[in-house]
Amino acid sequence: MAVATAHPASRRAFLRFLAASPLLAYLDLPRDWFTALAQEPDLIKTAKEGLDVFDFEAVARKNLLPAHWGYLATGTDDDGTVRANREGFNRYQLRMRRLIDTSKLDMSVRLLGARWEMPLLLCPCGSHKAFHPEGEVAVARGAKSKKQLFVQATPASCSIEEVAAARGEPVWFQLYRRNDWNQTRQMIKRAEAAGCPVLVYTIDLLGGSNRITNERARRSDKTDCSGCHTSGRGAGSSNQPMIAGLKPAPPAPEVGPPTWEYVKRLKDASPMKLVLKGIVTREDAEVALQHGVDAVWVSNHGGRAENSMRSTIECVPEVATAVAGRAPVIVDSGFRRGTDIFKALALGATTIGIGRPYLWGLGAFGQEGVEAVLDILRRELQMVMRQAGTTDLTKITRAYIVDRRAQPGT
Repeated sequence: MAVATAHPASRRAFLRFLAASPLLAYLDLPRDWFTALAQEPDLIKTAKEGLDVFDFEAVARKNLLPAHWGYLATGTDDDGTVRANREGFNRYQLRMRRLIDTSKLDMSVRLLGARWEMPLLLCPCGSHKAFHPEGEVAVARGAKSKKQLFVQATPASCSIEEVAAARGEPVWFQLYRRNDWNQTRQMIKRAEAAGCPVLVYTIDLLGGSNRITNERARRSDKTDCSGCHTSGRGAGSSNQPMIAGLKPAPPAPEVGPPTWEYVKRLKDASPMKLVLKGIVTREDAEVALQHGVDAVWVSNHGGRAENSMRSTIECVPEVATAVAGRAPVIVDSGFRRGTDIFKALALGATTIGIGRPYLWGLGAFGQEGVEAVLDILRRELQMVMRQAGTTDLTKITRAYIVDRRAQPGT
């Protein structure tokens, strides 16, 4: 009875001991069996138990089908840029200040005509119903509850109208260009009719991506996904209302890949503000502003686009310097902690976006999980602001950053 009722951590400790013991040779069991049991993590049972966003990752991984998890977790090639996005934060240390009255904190940020209570938005990610039956609607309700900005993706599994209704106000719309301009224009006009104030054009996937982790997971998963997908296996084949709702129209096929001239076409097509998502260099930030974009979004698609091995946090300083306050700078990819958010703000970002963390919350506990992830990041950012003595976002400057790679005296 003592073994059966032992704490999970105690059982794992015993199993680790047994796996390394010479006694294992006398047992007719494979060594891997004990090793796997010994390494099995304790999973939180409710959203309220989560201590950091990684607690939700483990639960979501257990809940999701292998192909769905592969779609969420994948990077490109060997997933090196996924890892680089996290490792990039280690380049920067924080300089903390003391004995400053931080009893009142203002975390609000103004972004393209609206004020938000925290410099954080929920990034556009496709196929939310692969992670929870309510999909984007659950995420939008969570965003409403926590008063956060939600950006809907073109390959969403809920319509823009459903999401706006769940959010209680219009959301931003992220655009993947179609190979037919009439179809692209239809999606733009539908988003405009739904009240979307901002169009986010993603430009970091125009060259394609080699998502090996996703493909391996898809091949290994023999589950019948007919209940959540229109065909095939894996989240990439899910029903997508923004595309499925396209109406027949005279074809207007694109000639060649998009260039900067395409930005002008988008601006002429709609009064919505235009954001370019995928800027990672000072040169492209300059060109983007020359073409009249309203904000630049630093992103490598969470490591799912090019395998540059360069983290987005390391791209922020040069992009912010090029923008020089003329437009907001948004950044995503790899953000998991309040300290991550603080570092990006100190380096010149206006706000940051999260993708996988809120999807971990969705896959783990639905809307409640999304809300819990947002609460955790809010608490962590509040804590580091107090530790640094910064009472509002304008106080968070490069004076609070130490770049480990900088030469002494620079």
